[in-house]
Amino acid sequence: MAAKDQAISTNCFKNKILKEEIESKCRLCKQHEETVDHLILGCSILAKNEYLMRHDKVCTHLHYSICKTLGTETTDKRYTHMPKPVYEEGDVTVLWNQAVHTDREVTANRPDIIIKNKKEKTCTLIDLAILADRSVVQTEAEKKLKYKSLCIEIQRMWNPKCTIIPVII
Repeated sequence: MAAKDQAISTNCFKNKILKEEIESKCRLCKQHEETVDHLILGCSILAKNEYLMRHDKVCTHLHYSICKTLGTETTDKRYTHMPKPVYEEGDVTVLWNQAVHTDREVTANRPDIIIKNKKEKTCTLIDLAILADRSVVQTEAEKKLKYKSLCIEIQRMWNPKCTIIPVII
């Protein structure tokens, strides 16, 4: 609740709310106001490793759930699951963080997870975004637009029905 209400003891909170004589800039990057949103999503220092690690952990859990649902061999516990680049179970192939090579150049060709079902002739592209509670609708639209050209190329090359699923957290 404190994070949602922006009431965590950040430098900005101390400066603006508690009226302490303290610099309100971020302790790490020293460029922006140190707010909860900045620490969760916008700090250039944390973006190098921490945000990517958080994104990959959430994707790993999603990948684990997909593999469990499909009945592919996984670990007993989700937190020990280490996704392989390719899982195959019957007619279904699950790709983890793999680039799709197309005849035409596509700038966004690496969604987080691709599920290709040869029997049902479907291909599902899943891409994850972690946000604050603003711009969810906008980010969902951006993700769909980002992978639209890849979806068209996949349909042209493999002839499946292609779906884009943006997962917004």
